[in-house]
Amino acid sequence: MEKNLKHISKFMSLVLRHRPEEIGLQLDENGWADLQELIIKLNSKGANVDEATIQLVVDTNEKKRFAFNDDKTKIRANQGHSIKVDLQLSPATPPDVLYHGTALHVIASIMKNGLLKQNRHHVHLTASKETAVSVGARHGKPVVLEIDAARMVAEGFEFYITDNDVWLVEIVLPEYIISG
Repeated sequence: MEKNLKHISKFMSLVLRHRPEEIGLQLDENGWADLQELIIKLNSKGANVDEATIQLVVDTNEKKRFAFNDDKTKIRANQGHSIKVDLQLSPATPPDVLYHGTALHVIASIMKNGLLKQNRHHVHLTASKETAVSVGARHGKPVVLEIDAARMVAEGFEFYITDNDVWLVEIVLPEYIISG
């Protein structure tokens, strides 16, 4: 069951963050999908899910990637989109230091160019060193970068925080990387 939930979670990430057209799903401008439509379209691709299964995926996802609207008729990914959506996040003041987990083999590029959002809307940061280690380990030997968020805020950068406590910013220039 756990393996199946992980597969469903990955498939949901794909369609809710990157390629809704993969199953013919329509997201609104804020990234929300109709829950019943998602279930029908996932099932048309062999997923075999119902509301209880989707609820279990949302509840058990360690990174809390998904959220329901208040009446649980819609669902969306909390962040990480490569498609145009407006998550309606308000600027927030981060802790003085944030962390970014990455792999050793990309450190030279990061120290030269900074942290770039690549194909996403924002650079993802965390207030938890442990989370940063976990993220970095997905890409190879993990390295945790400390980011001087207080200085960035003082110099005009806007930060946002998602429902699952991921800090977002447009870019982190090399001069704001304290250590790594």
